[in-house]
Amino acid sequence: MKLLGWVLALAALNLGLSALGINLVESVLGGSDSLLVKVVYLAVGAAGAYKLYLLVSKKK
Repeated sequence: MKLLGWVLALAALNLGLSALGINLVESVLGGSDSLLVKVVYLAVGAAGAYKLYLLVSKKK
């Protein structure tokens, strides 16, 4: 669960920086056409979907 938190925190940081025209993931990993960038975005999307599942399925 700690890894999930880190992934989502870095995704939020990247999203916030994109408002300033900075894409941290693409800058570090080599542009929007890079396979590694696409893998990172897929991993972030999967982490977000899993976290949403955990939040929705939590018993009250």
